[in-house]
Amino acid sequence: MLEYLESLRLVDHHCHGVLGEDVGRTAFEEALTEAETAGPPGVSMFDTQVGFALRRWCPPVLGLDAHAEPGEYLARRAELGAAEVNRRFLSAAGLDALCVDTGYTPEAILGPPALGRLAGAEAHEIVRLEPVAERAAADGVEAGRFAGEVRSRLHAAFAAGAAGAKSIAAYRAGLELSGARPAEGEVAAAAGRLMLAAERTGGPPRVCDEVLHRFLVWCAVDAGLPVQFHVGYGDADADLRRGDPLLLIELLRAMDPVPAMLLHNYPFHRHAGYLAQVLPNVYVDAGLATHNLGHRSPALIAELLELAPFGKVLYSSDAFGLAELYHLGALLFRRGLAGFLAGGVEDGAWTARDAERVAGLVASGNARRVYGLE
Repeated sequence: MLEYLESLRLVDHHCHGVLGEDVGRTAFEEALTEAETAGPPGVSMFDTQVGFALRRWCPPVLGLDAHAEPGEYLARRAELGAAEVNRRFLSAAGLDALCVDTGYTPEAILGPPALGRLAGAEAHEIVRLEPVAERAAADGVEAGRFAGEVRSRLHAAFAAGAAGAKSIAAYRAGLELSGARPAEGEVAAAAGRLMLAAERTGGPPRVCDEVLHRFLVWCAVDAGLPVQFHVGYGDADADLRRGDPLLLIELLRAMDPVPAMLLHNYPFHRHAGYLAQVLPNVYVDAGLATHNLGHRSPALIAELLELAPFGKVLYSSDAFGLAELYHLGALLFRRGLAGFLAGGVEDGAWTARDAERVAGLVASGNARRVYGLE
């Protein structure tokens, strides 16, 4: 089963750019954690599940033995240079297509065209909704014109060939979003609050209003595009208590039949699997957590597949910054799914033919169908 999955090229339906320049050890370790820093003295991100997974699986791609020491690994990485490292790991991931979230760029990273060339895959953009609204506010668009201006900007972004949209409401207002479409007056009032808050703080506008998050989601729904939602595990500024996908159920129902793509989901992956079973428009993945759980990732994948229909599970890496995370995400996903499917064959739960068909669906078929990438 693993050999068969390794022969399949994946559609990574949610990922980010990678750094185009070399990084030192501190920056490298910071890229291995969702925390703001790599930790206090004496704590290393190499001594984590993702750190040991990286030392097991990544050194051979750079011509080193598995389990190379961190210092040796980073020296070899620097010797090869960022361009070659990125090429090797993105190629090793075995991707057929990438859907790239271009809305988070705290530093210079490679965009979809460069990622596609390195991976030898087609690359599509996922439009992050909140930055579009924030740019409109920063440009001084009046509150009464805000809704129309944001719709116009999103229409232009979608018309440029975007495969989908993404909401980061979980990071800002939480996922308990009403299913009702906000009225124009509600949006104008919320836009006024957004601009007033930016004026008071002197900082850039930051969308964190339930009304605006909901308005942006409806803009994508009206365009008929799949809408991705960050769920659960993420950066330290996320309030995980408000990141449970069950909180989103009212809006998910209202969105039907437009696909709602629940991203990451850990530690709420079983909740996400339930929603994928009971709501016709909900799809799920285990991105980000797969590589962060390392050796334990097969358990995560098996638990996600307890309730989620196999035709509604997709692959994503959520790789960001380090090209190694593209490779690790793909490798650990293939190994975890192969173990799950092979175990079912051995137990007589399904046939080998069924297992191969399901592998094809999860690896790429489901993503191509939902995003219209055929």
